Amino acid sequence: MRQRLAELRGPGVPAKALDARALAALAANPGCRRRAILDGAGVDKTAVAGALGSPSAFGQSQFAITRGNAFEAKVKADGGAELLRLVHERLDAGAEPPADARVPDLTAIGPEGRAARTALALREAGEAPGAWTLLDHPMLALDVAGSPAFLEPDAVVVHPDGSWTVVEIKSFPMLDGSADPAKVGAAARQAAVYVLALEQVAARLDPAPSVRHRVLLVCPKDFSNRPTASAVDVRKQRAVTARQLARLTRIQDIADALPEDTCFSPELPAAELTAAVESVPAAYAPECLSACELAFHCRDHSRAAGAVTTLGRPVRAELGGLATVEDVLAASRGETGDPDDPAVAALRRAAALRAEALAGARLAAVPPQSFLPTSEGALCR
Repeated sequence: MRQRLAELRGPGVPAKALDARALAALAANPGCRRRAILDGAGVDKTAVAGALGSPSAFGQSQFAITRGNAFEAKVKADGGAELLRLVHERLDAGAEPPADARVPDLTAIGPEGRAARTALALREAGEAPGAWTLLDHPMLALDVAGSPAFLEPDAVVVHPDGSWTVVEIKSFPMLDGSADPAKVGAAARQAAVYVLALEQVAARLDPAPSVRHRVLLVCPKDFSNRPTASAVDVRKQRAVTARQLARLTRIQDIADALPEDTCFSPELPAAELTAAVESVPAAYAPECLSACELAFHCRDHSRAAGAVTTLGRPVRAELGGLATVEDVLAASRGETGDPDDPAVAALRRAAALRAEALAGARLAAVPPQSFLPTSEGALCR
């Protein structure tokens, strides 16, 4: 299988790591086989989008990345003393204060080696009850559609009672104790992926430690660079992500359905690369614009095909079996469609109401005839 995925990337092209942000986006659109195979094969979708003539327009700026790295270093300074203080204060105030916490070395060769070293460190932390342990950038493995994805959370904290907590460090501010809901939601979905990966590690231990579903979100306080934190319950995001990942078609099944010579290398001629990408069905929705590097390419092709998916998932769900805009218009005009179909009946009713409203608007827009004076001085038309 690995050999097949390497062939899909192209000769000599290294695999692009699948991170939690990409996994959360993939879980939000489990029906998109195109993204599943490209992410599973480690294809650089940014390079592919550029080669297709539809470059990606989203992602963090270099300034934001630098600022985030500086803030994270500040939070983890002095052996993570400030970070552990926040964990103790927000999540485990009843435990002993974190003094002389353990910070194991997680260095190893390759992601598999780092994941194994992380699992060993977590097991050793569980064998030392009563102590705090901070794992800085551990490596976790999560099975996604039959292939392992290696994930690297900002930190994982082992509490004195042996339970585990995911820590997410973000550079967006927390003003008066609250942050941008959209950004907090994205961070919660990302943390939920880490929680799922930790649960897989915990399941291999006996007894299995508890993975807390309240994660710690650390952000700058107000407009300063001082860290503050908030506990975020990710049970809902974890359940949704687990369900969506379970619905993903196995990557091997998608790869087996492709022609033997299929390749997604950005070095291919544009026509050949376009044919390869289009050979895998996509499930485009407007939400993809903020989550997938290929969104502009998929949107252009969806628009060219007149697909109703360009109108959004709620509209697509309401239209039932009507897959194109032309189908929708024809059904509304009574030219096609089953009258007993609720979607068709609703469209025809909406078309009738629209025609009625336009007719009324035209009558209202007709100017009244001029009034003319009569010989008696009265006005008449």
